[in-house]
Amino acid sequence: MNLAYIPSPSTGVIHLGPIPLRGYAFCIIIGVFVAVWLGNKRWIARGGKPGTVADIAVWAVPFGLIGGRLYHVITDYQLYFGEGRNWVDAFKIWEGGLGIWGAIALGAVGAWIGCRLRGIPLPAWADALAPGIALAQACGRWGNWFNQELYGRATDLPWAVKISDGPNRIAGTYHPTFLYESLWCLGVAALVIWADRRFKLGHGRAFALYVAAYCVGRGWIEYMRVDEAHHILGVRLNVWTSVVVFILAVVYLVLSAKLRPGREEVVEPDRGPAASDPATKTDEGAAGEGKAVEDADKAQDAGAHAPVTAEAEDSEPKPEAEAEAPKAAKKL
Repeated sequence: MNLAYIPSPSTGVIHLGPIPLRGYAFCIIIGVFVAVWLGNKRWIARGGKPGTVADIAVWAVPFGLIGGRLYHVITDYQLYFGEGRNWVDAFKIWEGGLGIWGAIALGAVGAWIGCRLRGIPLPAWADALAPGIALAQACGRWGNWFNQELYGRATDLPWAVKISDGPNRIAGTYHPTFLYESLWCLGVAALVIWADRRFKLGHGRAFALYVAAYCVGRGWIEYMRVDEAHHILGVRLNVWTSVVVFILAVVYLVLSAKLRPGREEVVEPDRGPAASDPATKTDEGAAGEGKAVEDADKAQDAGAHAPVTAEAEDSEPKPEAEAEAPKAAKKL
């Protein structure tokens, strides 16, 4: 009998009149706001403009949610397309089921689109957001607590989570793997922030460090879980995914440090009217010609009304003096 444990909520949803407020959704939303807030502060510190991170997140977040859901449905298709299952449940994202690998992969596509529209490099934006993503995961994992899912093997440790009877689960106390991953993600965020300040990581290396560090934790935490999953050579699919992604992240870190050392000097250049824009050139040319004509007219008017100078008076012929000259000659 356990003397201490982490209780699970009796329900994962609270109804505010006809509106359901789901704990899982709240955890995801809080995570997104934390990631954007921290990412914005880091982006400004790197020389970027306020609001850029949020503008690109408008693209990255929807893509990430779709990618996370797709990964989950594809890798756990038996939960939605097996015998006695309802495929419509695949769209019920509020019931849980987001794969971080798909969320990062497709979210990166959305971020790339946003970065292209703003004319900034994707690696620089990813570096600024990297620790914020880890914090978002730390928040999001508590959504599994609300749904009483993704726990580990049975245990009588004082920090075990108590699970009640329900669909696909048996009452008991289990390892709170959601808590382990949440704490691990907090450590990953701290590691990335420290390493970025210490080594001036740039060109996507801060993001690669986040990916590598997360994979290390996800590997051993995934090994503890007991929920249904596909296995390859007796090992859970997500463990293999963690190993492969970890290797790719480390390779990127090494190659990037050799090929592009240091950090970007400019992450978000000023974007005025493009000098190569034909419409801009036409407008500027027309404006220049109009100004030249106006200046010429002003100069002509000024010349017509200018006062006559002494030199001009001396150079003009004087009729009276010319008339007096013949008279003087006759007298002589």
